[in-house]
Amino acid sequence: MRTARAISLLLLLQARRSMTGAELAAELEVSERTVQRDVLALAEAGVPVYADRGRAGGYRLLDGYRTRLTGLDRAEAEVLLLAGLPGPLGDMGLADSALTARLKVAGELGEAPSTGARRFHLDAPGWFRDAPAPPLLAEVSRAVWGGRLLRVRYRRRPDTDPVDRVLRPSGLVLKAGTWYLVARPDAGATGGGGGTPSETPTHRVYRVDRLDSAEPSERPFTPDPADEAFDLAAFWAARAADFARSLLRETVTVRLSPLGLDRMPHLLEPVAAREALASAGEPDDHGRVTVRLPVESLEVGYEELLRLGPEAEVLEPPALRRRLAGAAARTAALYGPPPAADRPQR
Repeated sequence: MRTARAISLLLLLQARRSMTGAELAAELEVSERTVQRDVLALAEAGVPVYADRGRAGGYRLLDGYRTRLTGLDRAEAEVLLLAGLPGPLGDMGLADSALTARLKVAGELGEAPSTGARRFHLDAPGWFRDAPAPPLLAEVSRAVWGGRLLRVRYRRRPDTDPVDRVLRPSGLVLKAGTWYLVARPDAGATGGGGGTPSETPTHRVYRVDRLDSAEPSERPFTPDPADEAFDLAAFWAARAADFARSLLRETVTVRLSPLGLDRMPHLLEPVAAREALASAGEPDDHGRVTVRLPVESLEVGYEELLRLGPEAEVLEPPALRRRLAGAAARTAALYGPPPAADRPQR
């Protein structure tokens, strides 16, 4: 572990030229004392690392020193940056290895990585299914990766007529086997659908499998401030939350036990659970809390609330309360009366 951490420290200094002990400690998730020991170990190993004194000081490598990978061109190196997708690698305990690999790639590039690594977003949880890649995905990917305008013919729905657009691609998202292009209509292009050049069109989402044609331009476009400030992951998270909220058309009043309140965020739809928690009143004498839970429909609400079992009591609407009471009665009939030792004491 110490060797891997020392390599990460070396590559951080190579990529960023100078860093304070506090910055290195935060990046490597260790103490500043550990950073000092690792710097000393690098120096003893012959690496020309030294400390600048003073308030603006820090650690840096001797000018001109580089440890390099070999055999990678820029395009190959930027593709490898996708190996740093943080969530799954962290879950598998590979975050340290991913950091080292990303820093080695950054060192090979010789400068801060381009925005290429921020132009792909994977939204995986819960929706996995097999789906063929859209026929025009390669052309769209080439435009995204190269920062090129993309002239497309697009159908908003499969049964509608196509429209022509010129787009400024910002990224690709793979969600549950379906590819989505996030892009802005180009305001200055004929047929771009973005208004006058003085306006800044907003980002929109296009399903790649609904493209009839896709033609990347020969040269990259010049990014404007809206392109440079765009955060693909944040945009998609907000878009997904808005979509999930739009499906919640019914509201159920539920009384939850402390255990039910604790389990709700893990068993119910996240957006609905957050809204329910925000509506929670004060606990009653038994510690139970009343919330207003948004659901897609009463049928879906019935299925979701069954997961909470006796930790949730539906107060309204009456039809849903009766249906859950019937489910509880049928369940009780399956098991019969509890043994005397298990019966609650009055």
